[in-house]
Amino acid sequence: MQKDKNIEYIPPFQITAEILKLVSEISELVGAISVSLGDNMPSPMLRKANQIKTIHSSLAIEHNSLSLAQVTDIIDGKHVLGAPNEIQEVKNAIKAYQLMSQLDAFNEKDLLRAHHLMMQYMVKNAGHYRNESVGVFDGGRCIHMGPSALLVPQLMGQLFEWIKKTDVHPLISSCVFHYEFEFIHPFMDGNGRMGRYWQTMLLARWKGIFAWIPVETIVKAHQQEYYDAIAKSDAAGDSTIFIVFMLRCLLDSIKEYKVADKVADKVADKTLGNSELELVNLIKKNKNITIQEMMKKTGRSDSGVRKILSGLKKKGVIERVGANKNGYWKLLDI
Repeated sequence: MQKDKNIEYIPPFQITAEILKLVSEISELVGAISVSLGDNMPSPMLRKANQIKTIHSSLAIEHNSLSLAQVTDIIDGKHVLGAPNEIQEVKNAIKAYQLMSQLDAFNEKDLLRAHHLMMQYMVKNAGHYRNESVGVFDGGRCIHMGPSALLVPQLMGQLFEWIKKTDVHPLISSCVFHYEFEFIHPFMDGNGRMGRYWQTMLLARWKGIFAWIPVETIVKAHQQEYYDAIAKSDAAGDSTIFIVFMLRCLLDSIKEYKVADKVADKVADKTLGNSELELVNLIKKNKNITIQEMMKKTGRSDSGVRKILSGLKKKGVIERVGANKNGYWKLLDI
């Protein structure tokens, strides 16, 4: 990045045919969702479920081992057995995501404010840029060394000036910001979760629906590709490869959101709880999912999963088709 603060910085990237195609597909889907919603927000059940998935996935990428069920219980104010630092991470993330609607995506001070919430009690300098060197390591190998700490305030200032002024489509510019943020690595810790959080901030400023689309879930499912896209962009000297990766994640997330929204509409009148909706979403993704797989993905016991499934059957939401071994789950009227 440029070091002369008198020179306007323009992050290096290329807008390829693939990028344009992805932007067009995403925009079309977002437009359709916006029209169907009108002036309404997504259902409270879907908003909460998606926020839980977002927080769980973002922290799981950063090696937090708490299950989706445990994160749900923390959000619901229940007591959870787990590592204190991991529970604190969830509580911090809840506060940060609750504050999202009050923050300005183009305000650098708000970024620092969000980092303070996200990392308080976890690091000594939460809410402040780093004052020492930092690197990203894969095992014992350094895969990225951040710029000098002395340059961080200037580099972040230039990045915010660019995002304020650019006329590049928000789908693209938010990806560029995300990559450049990770390149600068402005904080001692929390850079990954903050980079993803702030891209959501930028996207939600363009289309509010992005505040409720759990992009983090798709990134988590392609975690190694996420790191590889950053590394390849580093090697190429521009963020084009990373832009393509993130746009693909956004497209997949919106497609999943449309299906989840349909499910939520169909089951809303059946008064499903979070644990029931969690299993409905697992069945939606994989009708052949086993009880053992449900236990692993939710962190619940065999009896706990079976009790929830029994409740869903009684409410007429699901049924079992075929034998236990070779059969499958069917979502009724969905």
